[in-house]
Amino acid sequence: MANASPDSLLTSVFGFPSFRPGQEEIVRAVLAGRSVLAIMPTGGGKSLCYQLPALCRQGVTVVISPLIALMRDQVRALRAAGVEAGALTSGNTEAETDEVFTALDAGTLRLLYMAPERLGAGGTLHLLRRAGVTAIAVDEAHCVSQWGHDFRPDYLRIGELRRTLGVPLAAFTATADEETRAEIVARLFDGAAPDTFLRGFDRPNIHLAFAAKDGPRAQILRFAADRRGQSGIVYCGTRAKTEVLAQALRAEGHAACHYHGGMDPESRREVEGRFQREDGLIVVATVAFGMGIDKPDIRWVAHADLPKSIEAYYQEIGRAGRDGAPAETLTLYGADDIRYRRTQIDEGLAPPDRKAADHARLNALLGLAEAVACRRQRLLGYFGEQAAPCGNCDICDSPPDTFDGTEAVRKALSAILRTQESFGAGHLIDILTGNATDKVRERGHDALPTFGVGRDLPRGQWQAVFRQMMGHDLVRPDPDRHGALRMTDNARPVLRGEAAVTLRRDTLAARRGPVVHALVAEEDAPLLSALKAKRRALAEAQGVPAYVVFTDRTLIEMAETRPQTLDRMAGITGVGAKKLQTYGATFLEVIAGAAEQMHPARLRLAGRPEGALFDRLAEAAVALSRGEDGTGKPLSCSHATLRQIAERRPGSLSDLARLPGMGEQKADRFGAAFLAILADARD
Repeated sequence: MANASPDSLLTSVFGFPSFRPGQEEIVRAVLAGRSVLAIMPTGGGKSLCYQLPALCRQGVTVVISPLIALMRDQVRALRAAGVEAGALTSGNTEAETDEVFTALDAGTLRLLYMAPERLGAGGTLHLLRRAGVTAIAVDEAHCVSQWGHDFRPDYLRIGELRRTLGVPLAAFTATADEETRAEIVARLFDGAAPDTFLRGFDRPNIHLAFAAKDGPRAQILRFAADRRGQSGIVYCGTRAKTEVLAQALRAEGHAACHYHGGMDPESRREVEGRFQREDGLIVVATVAFGMGIDKPDIRWVAHADLPKSIEAYYQEIGRAGRDGAPAETLTLYGADDIRYRRTQIDEGLAPPDRKAADHARLNALLGLAEAVACRRQRLLGYFGEQAAPCGNCDICDSPPDTFDGTEAVRKALSAILRTQESFGAGHLIDILTGNATDKVRERGHDALPTFGVGRDLPRGQWQAVFRQMMGHDLVRPDPDRHGALRMTDNARPVLRGEAAVTLRRDTLAARRGPVVHALVAEEDAPLLSALKAKRRALAEAQGVPAYVVFTDRTLIEMAETRPQTLDRMAGITGVGAKKLQTYGATFLEVIAGAAEQMHPARLRLAGRPEGALFDRLAEAAVALSRGEDGTGKPLSCSHATLRQIAERRPGSLSDLARLPGMGEQKADRFGAAFLAILADARD
């Protein structure tokens, strides 16, 4: 096939009479050996843009992809078309791997698919050199971005691979905002601008719909029942839920199976094969693992839980309707989903600026979920595209009940501003509704002009207002302040009365069924997440279970009491002397923003009455270092000596002088003051 024209191979190998819009110029740029970055909608024919050039040139094209199922599916399709292709993944059988190496040795393989984790293996570079790799294609290139929704650390090796092999690279993705595109260029192309093709994100054949959770299992079962006999995917947030929901679908007479990363490779292969072969099969899968099945006739995709971001949502719904025929989606969401996603971000080990970006991305998804106008306009607007109302989403079908929420939003923003952007929604709602809690009174917030100005709305409606304010990206949780709400630039015109805000009537109904009790109050949850993230980092560094550092009970008490000193920290249940010395300052820094510097001798007295005594003795020692008149010879007492005095509490000058580090001279200088402090402590 090498040296054949792409037009002839397009017909003879792939059976297509012509290119789809945008494909041809990308194929010719890749074939010319230029650096290429192509952003194309899911189902827009990205794979052809690197498969076809691979058949037109000599040597092997290596394709880096994170989706095992997609790689296996593409290899299967290529072989069926007469193309020598293979994959090296953790899902391979021994026979499959042997077959790939045999084809490489024989020089017949044209496309080699490889998971990014393989790049870290010692023999991979030698293998690729021996194979005669002449080009690299990177699928799901957004995974290289540490700011993105699906970061894969091994993608960071690809740039070095390109430099080492000295071959052209083409990168493809369906979801990359401007920030992510910039990072792709920096990491894969060393900052040298590639030929960039932006082919639009619209999938007009897909109907978009969101719904508030109201018995989510029943909602998914009803959605599937209305589409009985059609192939579909249900995405869930946990592995356990995939299994439970698949069983529920089977009980309703559907052909359904589950799919997640905890399954053994043989079971995953069985599900992949069934999904390709069987019409009407429903696969219930985790969003974390990703279903990379390139099946053209998936008629619907449902999310039983809120995705991580708009990028993740767009990718996942993009599995539907790849054949261009009508397809449908449904995404369920609830207050618990939002809290769970916020907690995931807060408990992660990313630096604060990246956590802030992740909160902004979640805000954007929340804005899509609670949009008041055409969802497709909102979705495409996120990716920088303008569009007219689509007529193919639930909002275009049936506009929601809305109201002018400008006054309520301005009250909320005023409360945020008057409390120095230092508190979360729970405390702010207490202020607005005039609920004088201990926390409100302690901080004097019951005297603020905004105290009680929102009594016209019940607490539940205020929660909806704050949630939708995040969806409008007027406020974001601040990772540096443990979830305190910080205003964005978008909020300033609203606060000044220069912009209006339209809100939906609250769609998130009160939770039904058993109530799940949170570990801490809503206000303390972000701090608990930050403490858990610090515990996790320390535990991983030491190679020990997290509870060895501190138990959950200890972290909960820290979050609730918020100690500001090591003395207060020492009073927390589970913080003994050794752990205070090892971890105290580190966790205090998380809570208070700055670690207290304390001498080891003083640290041993933390949380004990002797600690306060030590401090008073130290203060007196400094004051008398040059005598009462300030002209004497300088004298000082070591921290160890002060600790001895605080613990032994001598009752006379002679007892004081006999302590290590004192002597007659120091007893004469400091004795009277020290004894007076000790006597006062006894009283």
